[in-house]
Amino acid sequence: MHLFGENVSVVTAIFLVLALGLAFGFEMVNGFHDTANAVATVIYTHTLKPTVAVIWSGLWNLLGVLTSSGAVAFSVVALLPVELVLNVGSGAGFAMVFSLLISAMMWNLGTWYLGLPASSSHTLIGSIMGVGLANSLMTPGHVFGEGVNWAKAQEVFSSLLVSPIMGFIGAGLLLLILKAVVRRPELYRPPAGQQPPPLWIRGLLTLTCTGVSFFHGSNDGQKGMGLVVLILVGILPAQYALNPASKASDIQAIVRDSSNVAPCLEKLSRNTDIKGMDANGNISDYLKTDGRANEQTYAAISGKNRQIHEELDGRQSYTELSTDKRKQFRSDIYLLSSAIGKLIKQKKITEPSDVRALTAYTKRLDKETKYIPAWVKIAVACFLGFGTMIGWKRIVVTVGEKIGKEHLTYGQGASAELVAMATIGLADRYGLPVSTTHVLSSGVAGTMAANRSGLQADTMRNIILAWVLTLPVCVLLGASIFSFALYILFHVFGVH
Repeated sequence: MHLFGENVSVVTAIFLVLALGLAFGFEMVNGFHDTANAVATVIYTHTLKPTVAVIWSGLWNLLGVLTSSGAVAFSVVALLPVELVLNVGSGAGFAMVFSLLISAMMWNLGTWYLGLPASSSHTLIGSIMGVGLANSLMTPGHVFGEGVNWAKAQEVFSSLLVSPIMGFIGAGLLLLILKAVVRRPELYRPPAGQQPPPLWIRGLLTLTCTGVSFFHGSNDGQKGMGLVVLILVGILPAQYALNPASKASDIQAIVRDSSNVAPCLEKLSRNTDIKGMDANGNISDYLKTDGRANEQTYAAISGKNRQIHEELDGRQSYTELSTDKRKQFRSDIYLLSSAIGKLIKQKKITEPSDVRALTAYTKRLDKETKYIPAWVKIAVACFLGFGTMIGWKRIVVTVGEKIGKEHLTYGQGASAELVAMATIGLADRYGLPVSTTHVLSSGVAGTMAANRSGLQADTMRNIILAWVLTLPVCVLLGASIFSFALYILFHVFGVH
């Protein structure tokens, strides 16, 4: 069977459909939760009809996804154990992808059924941590916890913890400022019946809904994209192991940059090179959370750079490499770029000109492995939209009716969405995943508190409980499903 430019067996094709179905299913459930938040305020202020609001939000989510950089997608992928990312086509690699997607979907569906806004970001990251912990426990020679990129996890957790606080405080303050500056009583009264608000208010609320939808697509919409690319790399490596859009000029630019940085790397390694699998092992050890740079690390990085230069020099296309070489070359590029990035972060390289040259080199290398095909972006955006159209009501009712004791006013809706839009946009700028659910729900709660409208204690308790339980439950689910999947693969089917 000919598929995506590769000849594959029927079993492989079925496996690909199943894996992509799970990934896109996760995005659809993401739409149940996060995208539904974007339309809650315009629906509950009668600014837009539900059908119109959902379609409008879906279109702007699509634009957000299409214009996204992919930084958030690979920020999430960076949490995965390095050896599983490099060997995603192995049995353990597929067990990883299936386990984290299934566990994340289970929790998202459960909280959605109960009408509790939960974070798809927290859900996925908890599942990834569970897989990493289980992998470190079940892999000989690993220390428990070694499979999790704790430095990256800390960075992601910070953004996920700070964002709801920013939402609560920011939206509350913005509402108070708005009331002091814009003295229009109709802005702060609950809607009268089903009557839509005045035109200028409708315009403001539609604008904020548009902004949240766009930035949701550009941030939250990316989370599944990195996983889809991993699936494609694992099943169709000839086509997707390296960026299929790369041109001869891109390849030769890598060759040129590798020559430019070689003196700096050779100075660190004292003109000693380690190549091949020995280099991979040394660099992988360095990339672990507790990894420290030593003479062998520098020699491995220098040798890997020389190896990449020799492999690409004179080539015009990656098709000149065999499928196996493309897979190995992807690993080489991924390891070299990550290792140089860690050296720079740890300030092992201090000369400004060297730092600039190496940073530019890593960006060029990353373009070959950290890319998102256009059709993946479109598919993710569509499934986000489908999810919103199917499951919007449960979450919208909670956000619109059950957080505060009074009906959501126009000013409250605008304040919550403006803060959400700014927070998500800022996080997208720095490649950090945040939860639209956390930011917007806490923003609505902040406006209720600032307006002295009162908060419904039962709802807030249940929402906070769901937020607190998301990480530990998903860690447990991810670890359990991954362990079970590995047992089935290794002991029942003999797959490794």
